Amino acid sequence: MAFDKTANTKARGLSLHIGLNSVNGDAYSGWTGPLAACEFDANDMAAIAKTRGMKSTVLLTKKATRANTLAGLRSAAKSLKAGDLFFMSYSGHGGQVPDVNGDEPDKKDETWCLFDGQLIDDELYLELSKFKAGVRILVLSDSCHSGSVTRELPPPPPPPGQRIKLMPDAVARRVYGEHQAFYDKLQQDVTDAASKAGVDPDAALAALTQVGAAAHATALVGSFHPAVILISGCQDNQTSMDGEHNGAFTEALLKVWNLGKFSGNYDTFHTRIRAALPTGQSPNLFTLGQAGNFLAQTPFTV
Repeated sequence: MAFDKTANTKARGLSLHIGLNSVNGDAYSGWTGPLAACEFDANDMAAIAKTRGMKSTVLLTKKATRANTLAGLRSAAKSLKAGDLFFMSYSGHGGQVPDVNGDEPDKKDETWCLFDGQLIDDELYLELSKFKAGVRILVLSDSCHSGSVTRELPPPPPPPGQRIKLMPDAVARRVYGEHQAFYDKLQQDVTDAASKAGVDPDAALAALTQVGAAAHATALVGSFHPAVILISGCQDNQTSMDGEHNGAFTEALLKVWNLGKFSGNYDTFHTRIRAALPTGQSPNLFTLGQAGNFLAQTPFTV
């Protein structure tokens, strides 16, 4: 179902911005994953949202917990209706856990590293599927996230003085080993809930790695009612870089946006951000649901 903004007297916009300069070592086998610019990224995305008339929630480091993130998603899903906009941004480490239900081609589920534990990609897409038909959802992820494509080789070391937004594989294995029951149960809970809802998050995520992703994902996830645009910080085999004031992806986005002077649609926005980054970091754009009308809009339009 394509949204029709004219059917609403006034569309609403809500946004949720997550930025973590570290995580709780107790939840990550002693690893704290220090970064420098992620809180700046979250605040800068919230500033854009506010200039576009959205009501924003910002979760920084210790406040960026699993419970707070899920509460923000669920609150927005309950309150927004067709034609409304939900804008979500994440800046922090990406991680992985083994895929216990066997639906991921590389046998790994991707994660966002929240302060007190990881949010699995299946969880995120299940939460997004709960938004009403016709709601527009924009997700910007400034992190390393390999989708469902196997990372054949470890990422190259970052340039001197720079940090990558990726939980090391050795840490990921330790974290999963120490918290296996927790992460396995999360995946089983998502599988059970998705089955009842008629949504297959793993199918959606697998579709996103294919050529012609928008049409393929829509075909696989027929009951996925909202229109979703996801722009991630890098390609499947690349890494997103941290910075001193902004992550590389967020910094390029802000330059292209140019305090709202940018004119063009989401495809043009993505293309110009990609052109502003070095060849080693090329953002991806994916869609879910019937997002054609959404893609044609100026970014951040409520």
